[in-house]
Amino acid sequence: MLPWKKSDWKRHLLGPLFAVVLALGAAPTAAQAATQAATQAAPQSAAAPTRGWNDFSCKPSAAHPRPVVLVHGTFGNSVDNWLALAPYLVARGYCVFSLDYGQLPGVPLFNGLGPIDRSAGQLDAYVDRVLAATGAAKADLVGHSQGGMMPRYYLKFLGGAAKVNALVGLAPDNHGTTLLGLTRLLPYFPGAEGLLNDKTPGLADQIAGSAFLTKLNAGGDTVPGVRYTVIATRYDEVVTPYRTQFLDGPGVRNVLLQDLCPLDLSEHVAIGLTDRVAYHEVANALDPSRATPTTCASALE
Repeated sequence: MLPWKKSDWKRHLLGPLFAVVLALGAAPTAAQAATQAATQAAPQSAAAPTRGWNDFSCKPSAAHPRPVVLVHGTFGNSVDNWLALAPYLVARGYCVFSLDYGQLPGVPLFNGLGPIDRSAGQLDAYVDRVLAATGAAKADLVGHSQGGMMPRYYLKFLGGAAKVNALVGLAPDNHGTTLLGLTRLLPYFPGAEGLLNDKTPGLADQIAGSAFLTKLNAGGDTVPGVRYTVIATRYDEVVTPYRTQFLDGPGVRNVLLQDLCPLDLSEHVAIGLTDRVAYHEVANALDPSRATPTTCASALE
């Protein structure tokens, strides 16, 4: 658990955003991006260093019979997002895997920028691969930011509910975000909204009120048979207001980090990358029968 200053999240969010926008000045169209994304997904995921995870020879134990698939957020990738959480779960006996999705040509390292419905298709293929390798009937999904929201499309529209037991979202933008009101400035910058939609559809899809989110949330937030856990922080400065992260429906548990540990100052980036209080709650969500109370002391485990 590490407190982050406003300058930190601006560097981690806005820095990559500006870099991507500059790179996309000469980038192909969204349709071309989606085509390349589908071909890039498997090689990048396969190349991720194991460090105990992405080991396709791993067989789930009786104690933890389902593999865990980690789904990175916008600008993330299958390695950097999970340098802390993946080993945390491996040490607790889980078979852990992570994928890359939403790649755009000409934009190395930063993923999660392609159309989110197509990214959900990449997740579908990856889960099938994990289930085939492990022999498990179902997987559990843990995602950060977009990675906690995008799988809901897979569950709702691509048949994922039959293959997934639980979805755990760390600061997921389930109902979109205004990015602290930044998206409301788009009309004042001619061409900016078109650039966002044409060049970074994965960002455009996450704006509150987008066509993608309207479709995703129509008819209810959840699907039967899947357990949902949302872990949010009141200090989130990316997915705002933070309560829009929470889901409604059966099988849902919404958790505010500060209700468990009032001293936790983590914001949007830290809750996914470093916060062991949040990680303890992830472990509880994956194995509720063995759950133990999450407190500030969980940061020391």
